[in-house]
Amino acid sequence: MLWSALVGTIEQGLIYGVMALGVYITFRILDFPDLTVDGSFPLGAAVAAKIIADGGNPLWGSLLAIGAGCLAGLVTGILNTKLKISGLLAGILTMTGLYSVNLRIMGRANIPLLRRPTLVSWFGERGLPPWVFFLMVLLLTKVLMDIFLNTELGFALRATGDNEQMPRSCGVNTDSMKLLGLALSNGLVALSGALVAQYQGFADVGMGIGTVVAGLASVIIGQALVRFNGLVWATTGVIVGSIVYRLAIFAALRLGLAPTDLKLITAILVVIALSGPSWRGVWEKLVRGKDHATDIPTA
Repeated sequence: MLWSALVGTIEQGLIYGVMALGVYITFRILDFPDLTVDGSFPLGAAVAAKIIADGGNPLWGSLLAIGAGCLAGLVTGILNTKLKISGLLAGILTMTGLYSVNLRIMGRANIPLLRRPTLVSWFGERGLPPWVFFLMVLLLTKVLMDIFLNTELGFALRATGDNEQMPRSCGVNTDSMKLLGLALSNGLVALSGALVAQYQGFADVGMGIGTVVAGLASVIIGQALVRFNGLVWATTGVIVGSIVYRLAIFAALRLGLAPTDLKLITAILVVIALSGPSWRGVWEKLVRGKDHATDIPTA
C-alpha cells in the first residue's frame, strides 16, 4: 500500500514536471510573472477531456490542448506588449477569462473519462506503467527545450529576460520574444493539464487553482538542490524539484495533515525555499561574528 502510494506520488511529480518546465520559461528565463498558468492548466485538461469524451483520439486531444495553451499565452503577451498592461495584471485577466472559456469548452464543471481510451490506458494495455509514459514525455520535453534554448532564437529569448535593452539594441524584437516565451510556457502547462486529466480520469474546471504556486515551488526547490551551472542542469533541477515537492506533500499527508491543508503546505514550502538565501546569509554573519570574537586577544 505504501509502495503503491509512493509510486503514485512519483508519477505525479513526473507529470507535473512538464508544467514546472513551462513555469521555468516565464519566471526564470523571461522574468515574467505569468499567472495565466492557473487558467491554461485546466484549459489543456478541458480540451483533451472534451475530445476524448466525444470519442476523439487522445493523442490529437493532447496536441490540441498544447495549441490552446499557446493561444492563452499569446493573449497574455498581446495584453502586455501591445496594450501595455503590466505582466502581472495581464496574466490575471487572461486567467480570469479562461475560467469561462473552460466552462464553455466542457459544457459543465466536470467531465469524467471513465472507460474512455486515453494515452495512459493505451500504454497500460501494452504492459507499461504510467510512470514510464510520463518519464518519456518529460524527458522528450526537456531535451527539446534544452535544444531550442541553445539555438539562436533561444539565446534571443534568454537575452530578453536577462536584459531587455541589450537584445533590442541588437535588432531583436523583444515583444515577439515575450510572445514566443509565453506561448511555449503555457503550451507546456496545458499539455501537463491534458495528461493529468487522462491520468486521474476526469477534468474539472477548478483543477488549476494554485498551479502557478506549485510550479514555482518546483523551480525554487530544484534550484536549491541542483546547484550546478548551465541550462541543462537548470532544467534537470526543475524536474528534481517537481518530484521532491510531490514527495514533501506525500510526507505531510502521511504525518497526518489533512488534504485541505495542501495549499497551506505549498505556500510554506515556497516561503522556506525563497527565504533560504536570507537565512543562509544571517547564519554566515553569525558564524563570522563568532570567528572574529575568538580572534580577540585576551588581557
